[in-house]
Amino acid sequence: MGSGFAKMKKQARLMEQQLEQMKESMKNSIFTGISGNGLVEVTLNGDKEIKDIKIKPECVDPNDIEGLEDLIKAAIQNAQEKISEESQGNMSLPGGFSLPSGLSLPF
Repeated sequence: MGSGFAKMKKQARLMEQQLEQMKESMKNSIFTGISGNGLVEVTLNGDKEIKDIKIKPECVDPNDIEGLEDLIKAAIQNAQEKISEESQGNMSLPGGFSLPSGLSLPF
């Protein structure tokens, strides 16, 4: 356990700090999902918590509640996809390390 081990420990600590920074950055990010050509917008934070929902009046039809429900679900799904894309894009780690295929960050 010479200097190589100490260097690996230091790199591991650095990676852990960077992962925490990435998590915090994602948590504070805002993602907006849109469906129905802008009729419904849903805003989520990086923790996938709903922060805002906007529904244009022309989208509200009392005889088609299921259609509105579907648009809301689609907008939420769209925002969640954006969160996943952003978290995958932030996977550059120090020292040339990368996460194994199929492994994702916990946010």
